[in-house]
Amino acid sequence: MASKTPLEELVNEWLRLDQNPKTRREIEILWEHKEIDELESRLRTRIEFGTAGLRGRMEAGWARMNDLIIIQASQGLCSYVLQAVNNAAERGIVIGHDHRHHSSRWAKLTAAAFVEQGVKVYLLKGLVHTPMVPFGVKQLRAACGVMITASHNPKDDNGYKVYWENAVQIIGPHDKGIAAAIRDNLQPRSWDAGSIETSELCQDKTDELVQAYCTHVGSLSVSRSVNSTTDVKFVNTSMHGVGHYFVTKAFKAVGLRPFIPVEEQREPDPDFPTVKFPNPEEKGALDLAIATASRNDASYVLAQDPDADRFSAAERGPNGWKIFTGDQLGTIFAGQILEQYKASGKPLAKLAMVASTVSSKMIEKMAELEGFRFVECLTGFKFIGNTALDLVKEGYEVPFGYEEAIGFMIGSEIRDKDGVAASVYFAQIVVSLHKQGKTAMSYLRELYDRYGHFQTKNSYFICRQPPVIDRIFARLRNYDGKATEEKPSYPETIAGLKVTSVCDLTIGYDTSNPPSYKPSLPLSSGHMIQFKAQNEDGTKIVLTTRTSGTEPKIKYYLEGSGKDERIVSQVLEGVVGVLGDEWFEANHNGLGIP
Repeated sequence: MASKTPLEELVNEWLRLDQNPKTRREIEILWEHKEIDELESRLRTRIEFGTAGLRGRMEAGWARMNDLIIIQASQGLCSYVLQAVNNAAERGIVIGHDHRHHSSRWAKLTAAAFVEQGVKVYLLKGLVHTPMVPFGVKQLRAACGVMITASHNPKDDNGYKVYWENAVQIIGPHDKGIAAAIRDNLQPRSWDAGSIETSELCQDKTDELVQAYCTHVGSLSVSRSVNSTTDVKFVNTSMHGVGHYFVTKAFKAVGLRPFIPVEEQREPDPDFPTVKFPNPEEKGALDLAIATASRNDASYVLAQDPDADRFSAAERGPNGWKIFTGDQLGTIFAGQILEQYKASGKPLAKLAMVASTVSSKMIEKMAELEGFRFVECLTGFKFIGNTALDLVKEGYEVPFGYEEAIGFMIGSEIRDKDGVAASVYFAQIVVSLHKQGKTAMSYLRELYDRYGHFQTKNSYFICRQPPVIDRIFARLRNYDGKATEEKPSYPETIAGLKVTSVCDLTIGYDTSNPPSYKPSLPLSSGHMIQFKAQNEDGTKIVLTTRTSGTEPKIKYYLEGSGKDERIVSQVLEGVVGVLGDEWFEANHNGLGIP
């Protein structure tokens, strides 16, 4: 599918390969009506296989998610795994799916592609949450895993997430190797999703894996006291996803009293009727849960995204409901895990925690003062999980890792984010704190008093023109017009704070690491620059700006820290103003503001 290939050839090639009558007809109708722009959008480029696998809109076309793309991806993945992993055919693949449209069929098509090449398949029956796949890969010592899900994307999307033999999402060079293998295996070998039902290579280990998972969650105990005696009430929403079943079993496994479900969002529904975006982070997404909690006099709301790998929470206080940020939840988890580790008597020098570079620096401060190891990595649990495994090889225990986008790795069994484990762990923390006369929010304030006040202010600007985005970042790298090929020239101040260091993971330049000026983190595939700055009273900020790989956004992650909460808040407001007005020139560049 070279860029100069005539469109009619692309249409004919699609019709030659696609055996799904619905998606074939989509392309035929577009061609009959000469919908050239739409056909170009769907057929000119192939959906990119990256470190998150595949994710996109469910429609016909090479650039979309459909039966043909799933079959081709599975054939390529299988071919690559057979070459790259020892005993791959015997070790097999774990495949799971959520409740989205086509998820069940695509899981079966994936299984059929592996069976066709003689590979054992563990196809998880029914709906599962995403962490069950990496859990299954580890438990069964499988060669790889695939989860059919689009996580918290809108209802028209679906995805194909790949886990390697180490039970962590794939990273390079495997992503490029798999992408090349897909291009070498474009001719579909089987369209028979039902063929797996009679194959001896297809095995069902679902019940024993679910039981083992519940045992694992039950081991993540905060306190040995009887949790069922608490009078704390929890409301839980699974956001029309698959989480309700697993959170219910997990609550039982740790001895917690049953939660109150949000009935309107309890059952899996691929159309997500009560929310525009099924993401607990989105404004208004927790409104129904909070209303349910208020009616039932509950103190806390727990929430998972549709595939239940992310977790959010809210607490009722004297001034109404407070929804915790991902960084605040990460701080609470880290504080409790640190306390448990101390109580165990193990040497703190052997404890390590991991967070993405755009997450809060609070844990870094805790590590500095307490004496444990903290490591930051690029965004995404593919990096967090692999970083944790590397630390384990060095002799560290890594019971926690997180990213600010409400993703939390609890314990050492699953090296991926797990919204179910995070939900029951947070609930146990709350129960333990309430027995001490505390709340999650009051405990968070204690941590701020101990380690310094950390406050985040994250958001984004909307820009649908890549050349404008490139121009904005080019200007940041030559802010005073004095940049050279060897040395960029970044802004020296922001909102009255002096910039103390700049780490540019796009061009590979870090002012804090002379004489090489090479960053310690790997380069980013998109624009990504992190600025650190400080004012005279010691208030500090960390500002990371980066492009999104899946959305037309320039995201920014801003955190301030200092002794005075009020001053930190004022500093953050000032930085956001300068970022938009002066650095990004939002009005001049036509940037949208959410």
